[in-house]
Amino acid sequence: MPKFVRFVHENTPTYGVVEGDEIAVITPHPFAEYRPTGERVHLAGVRLLAPVIPSKVVCVGTNYATHANEMQMELPTMPLIFLKPSSTIIGPHDAIALPTDLSSEVDHEAELAVIIGALMHRVDEVTAMAGVFGYTAANDVSARDFQRSENQWFRGKCFDTFLPLGPAIVTDLDYANTPIRLSVNGELRQNGNTNDLIFNIPRIISEISHVVTLLPGDVILTGTPAGVGRLNPGDTVRVEIDGIGVLENPVIDRNAAQ
Repeated sequence: MPKFVRFVHENTPTYGVVEGDEIAVITPHPFAEYRPTGERVHLAGVRLLAPVIPSKVVCVGTNYATHANEMQMELPTMPLIFLKPSSTIIGPHDAIALPTDLSSEVDHEAELAVIIGALMHRVDEVTAMAGVFGYTAANDVSARDFQRSENQWFRGKCFDTFLPLGPAIVTDLDYANTPIRLSVNGELRQNGNTNDLIFNIPRIISEISHVVTLLPGDVILTGTPAGVGRLNPGDTVRVEIDGIGVLENPVIDRNAAQ
């Protein structure tokens, strides 16, 4: 099962394929016909980046019944879709910067992210999965006070650094039965499985593609299981999805960092 990473190589964002403890460098990127350059670098010595910077991130809210219950929300009758800009994206070990001057209720949300590999426009559920390139881990960081107070979720979801992605893209995953875990400072908070999704991934892709054309490299967040909770400066948050790896990020106060 190929595992693709994006990393800094000779001061340039570069793609490669993980092979044991090394990365085989490829060009230009995995979303087109690519070739190995012949270069190899040690995985332990590189800075991993978010595995993709998409044209758009399309998210599905309230897609686990357990999460709907803890948020005191009714179960949706159709996927609840919203957008996050690509400027929210950070990579493994990058800091989530809390806007403590504006929000005091920022939560984590562990999610399985789907990476699109082909242009998809008004596809049906039967053919939707043919356009999927792979999967990665995500943390849909959310400012709950803004989310509650506004009908639109822009401020609640779209602060810079509010979407850690990574550490890698895998092209083969049992997407219908994938465990998702999240811990903060070593304390397990979320422990779910995609078999609890209200709307499955083929349905999600089809619904979205009937609204907006999906392009190679686009990201779809599929929802979060129960156990969402508060983040505070000084925390370390860790998302783990079997087969993909660990996405770990420190949490800081953006004002203290200036």
